[in-house]
Amino acid sequence: MRRKITLKDIARELEVSISTVSKALKNSAEIGRDTKEKVQAFAKLYNYKPNNIAVSLKNKHTKNIGVIIPDIVHYFFTTVFRGIEKYANSHGYNVIICVSDESFDKEVINMEMLANGSIDGFIMALSGETQLKNDFSHLREVTDQGIPLVLFDRVTDEIQCDKVILNDTEITHQAITKMIKSGKRRIGLLTTENFFNVSTDREAGYRKALTDNGISVDENLILTLPFNEEIDAIGPFIDNNDIDAIFAVNEIFAIHAMGIAQGKGIKVPEEISFIGFTDGWLSRYASPGLTSIAQHGDQMGEIAAKMLIDRVEEELKSEIEIPFRTEIVKASIVERESTIN
Repeated sequence: MRRKITLKDIARELEVSISTVSKALKNSAEIGRDTKEKVQAFAKLYNYKPNNIAVSLKNKHTKNIGVIIPDIVHYFFTTVFRGIEKYANSHGYNVIICVSDESFDKEVINMEMLANGSIDGFIMALSGETQLKNDFSHLREVTDQGIPLVLFDRVTDEIQCDKVILNDTEITHQAITKMIKSGKRRIGLLTTENFFNVSTDREAGYRKALTDNGISVDENLILTLPFNEEIDAIGPFIDNNDIDAIFAVNEIFAIHAMGIAQGKGIKVPEEISFIGFTDGWLSRYASPGLTSIAQHGDQMGEIAAKMLIDRVEEELKSEIEIPFRTEIVKASIVERESTIN
């Protein structure tokens, strides 16, 4: 079965812009007769069918941005949304938010609902099920038509678009090194399945930090937990391993683990130190306070909004295609009482 041809394919083959192809197919007076005939003939030859969702997006400038996040409860995603909204509002744009609840189906439905001509583009972090399924056809359907998309935090190399990510590997390396320098040697890792790109990058930082400091990686000290945050395995993990520190890839894992350890009479941080990702309210008001990785979600959101709005407005006034880029936000360690300083 022949692959469905897209506006981008036609533009590349005929060496014109996506905008020119779109206008030629609509018989726009802005496009010369020869170009229109060439584009229309090529489209007919390859049985091009327009994407009605994408066409509706491109037909008008709405000054609205669609945002899809996996979870509204997690502090990090709420701060990213605040950053998006702050920048968008200051530049005359409104923001419509949807929550995928880590569901592939809800993510697809949300995109279809928003892509009815009511928004100019998308900002989103991939749901857990989308990364698990490794199915990005709904994203490709939109981006193939030249619809602006910015992915943040949870991203994929399968989709060519603008992205905003954290220096996950680097900051994890720094955090593990901090634990080692405080005298810790048996450092446990609480992580999620490796289809999450962020968890994979954080585990890479964990492994590299141990190796760089002359400590062998003990696979028994790595506990992989389901992304629905089932924590029953944490107690036996602490019981069965001689652990003197735990690094968790998210705040909830870290807080639960610290509570379990304290319930067993283990002193924090003297006997076990803890560091977790996301410097949220749980970390700040835990007892003892949890040393955390500040992801600067508000900054990530502002960058994502700027990238999207810049692309939307540039495409309105010019047919020049802007190269996609990836921005990296530098995380930082917020030291509290759960680690030895």
